[in-house]
Amino acid sequence: MNTTASQPDTPLWTPSAERIAAANMTAFRHTAERRWNIELPDYAALHAWSVDHPEQFWVSVWEDGDVVGKRGVRVLVDGDRMPGAQWFPDARLNFAQNLLRRRDGDDAVVFWGEDKVRDRLTHGELYRRVAQFSAALREQGVGKGDRVAAYMPNMPETLIAMLAAASIGAIFTSASPDFGVQGVLDRFGQTEPKVLLACDGYYYNGKMVDCLAKLGEIVPQLPSVERVVIVPYVHRDHALGGIPHARMYADFVAPHHAATEIGFEALPFSHPLYVMYSSGTTGVPKCIVHSAGGALLQHLKEHRLHCDVKPGDRVFYFTTCGWMMWNWLVSGLAAGATILLYDGSPFAADNRILFDYADAERMTHFGTSAKFIDAAAKFGLKPRETHSLATVRAMMSTGSPLVPEGFDYVYRDIKADLQLSSISGGTDILSCFVLGNPVLPVWRGEIQCRGLGLAVDVWDDEGRPVRGEKGELVCARPFPAMPVGFWRDEDGSKYRAAYFERFDNVWCHGDFCEITAHGGLIIYGRSDATLNPGGVRIGTAEIYRQVEKLHEVVESIVIGQDWPPQNPNDVRVVLFVKLRDGMTLDDTLADRIKRTIRDNTTPRHVPAKVLQVADIPRTKSGKIVELAVRNVVHGRAVKNQEALANPEALAHFRDRDELAG
Repeated sequence: MNTTASQPDTPLWTPSAERIAAANMTAFRHTAERRWNIELPDYAALHAWSVDHPEQFWVSVWEDGDVVGKRGVRVLVDGDRMPGAQWFPDARLNFAQNLLRRRDGDDAVVFWGEDKVRDRLTHGELYRRVAQFSAALREQGVGKGDRVAAYMPNMPETLIAMLAAASIGAIFTSASPDFGVQGVLDRFGQTEPKVLLACDGYYYNGKMVDCLAKLGEIVPQLPSVERVVIVPYVHRDHALGGIPHARMYADFVAPHHAATEIGFEALPFSHPLYVMYSSGTTGVPKCIVHSAGGALLQHLKEHRLHCDVKPGDRVFYFTTCGWMMWNWLVSGLAAGATILLYDGSPFAADNRILFDYADAERMTHFGTSAKFIDAAAKFGLKPRETHSLATVRAMMSTGSPLVPEGFDYVYRDIKADLQLSSISGGTDILSCFVLGNPVLPVWRGEIQCRGLGLAVDVWDDEGRPVRGEKGELVCARPFPAMPVGFWRDEDGSKYRAAYFERFDNVWCHGDFCEITAHGGLIIYGRSDATLNPGGVRIGTAEIYRQVEKLHEVVESIVIGQDWPPQNPNDVRVVLFVKLRDGMTLDDTLADRIKRTIRDNTTPRHVPAKVLQVADIPRTKSGKIVELAVRNVVHGRAVKNQEALANPEALAHFRDRDELAG
């Protein structure tokens, strides 16, 4: 049964009986019943068991994913401590080895660089190239715990470097090449890499952007770097004299062309794999350390069970190497999938490029952002009429809440028969707290379910669970994908302050959300950006949903302005809108915006001011930055503008006369 009806009591999509029967989730549930002699009649029972019996559940995930490594006897030590729990303390494994199990001639990686570059590697070719790079890293003196950094587009060489580093036990960290000099230094300056992989440039929206000049500024300020490896992408000739320690990629690996085997280091489950960075819009980015075992098990669970990825599937996510979705995507190799990499504008080639990619490469899983879906709808794209999309079974959306109208658009204009998974988690856990489920229906505007093995709940301010009410997203028990900690946070104080100060011994994620009658979730925005006019909490996503339905509005951002100034304990709601080219905000449109909000929410949601701006600031991964705008409006400094893709947009919010009265 598949339907595009949008009534509240009717799902937008329901999996067929055949699809449910064939799902990895179903096979996992039946195997767990036999393995542990229990009854799990449905997903609710499966989730409850996964939370109440975490040792059994995570052993089942290990076995279901056929993890290469020694598991050991103990599964969970100090399971009542959060943080402080230890998972699989006797285990030994290697992350890269679990992603490089195959050495055959099927596609492992496909790469498109807009409409300019195409590349593909078989599993055998990928293994050989990782072997070569791993040998080169060892010769360079890279060992366990050393850092290998990538200032790279989302292309095969980035993946090769990560796998090579992981094979040795080195720690991989990355940033997108659209970061400016200070943005790179704010990140890599903290983690002090020994080797830096960097591109000569990249393409965006048909234009070539050079990176060599920036590297000439960056490398001298990273004294830890002993070798810079330059990947050719946009240039034929390379003058490297201005970049200390630089060699071309081919020259770096040339002495090791004969390498055909990889010496995988057997490492503890908790051995650091990645250092990830917070967005950094409120200060120098936090450096979040994730473990090899935690990332492997969590990603296997999400890919195989929640996304129903099967061997031979072809998985895509639109992401840069500065966003955790890149790390999530490449783990698809462990589930036996081909991963489809893309770098550049998602709207290249007359807005069609990603849908062209889906057809040309037989994409099965199409991952993107809520903003892409919203923009595609605004552009009037109807891929259902222009593309086949015959192989696409699932579509994933993250980055911000996907509004109900976004669900309608996907099923109406992209494809009627697919699992639409709005997912949410983040860099903090390198994965998802709430996400999709191939055996459950999709309800309009709702994330399908809470992730297996995660004691996700919604609590009120007193720490009491609530249903059908808005509250804080928490995870009340430990899970393997919790960070190892923060970089150079020896006493753990920064780590505890980030997640465990609101509720003792409970992870508080900072999302303002609600558990629905269907057992799904709706996220209304970040808790720290929640509006509070008259003491009533309002999620920003509730306002965006209404405003961005209007044809004239391209995008919007809303903040709470302290008002009146002499009473900082109250705020008024201020809405900024970016309109279509050539349009101007007049009283008629402003009144219509307010009326739309009032008619579909409450009077408290209605902004006191509606103002037009030419652009809205966002992070490199496309998230709008409400806190940065709020700081500008209140005359406070925005500490780390290098984290923004368009920091110049902040000027549109500074010293606005309309905000003085």
